[in-house]
Amino acid sequence: MIKLLALVALVSIACKMLAGRWPWELLAADPRRASETKARNLLGVSVSAGHDEVIEAHRKLIGQVHPDRGGSNEAVHEANAARDLLLARLGGRLDR
Repeated sequence: MIKLLALVALVSIACKMLAGRWPWELLAADPRRASETKARNLLGVSVSAGHDEVIEAHRKLIGQVHPDRGGSNEAVHEANAARDLLLARLGGRLDR
């Protein structure tokens, strides 16, 4: 039993070191955090990305997924939604 507790403690500490959060924090799914993570992954920006980085990543992604370049309208809408979500979290304007 002590070995099991030691293993759980070790895994918890490793999770905190690698992910920056405790395992129970990762299991408590926050839809807002999940959508922000999805938006960051789509645009390929880090958590510390600022306004200009988000805008530049959005421009690059739009260049790849635009319907005139073989992409789809849905992909453009997803990219725009990701940009809007991240800029809203930053408190930035869209037309800066």
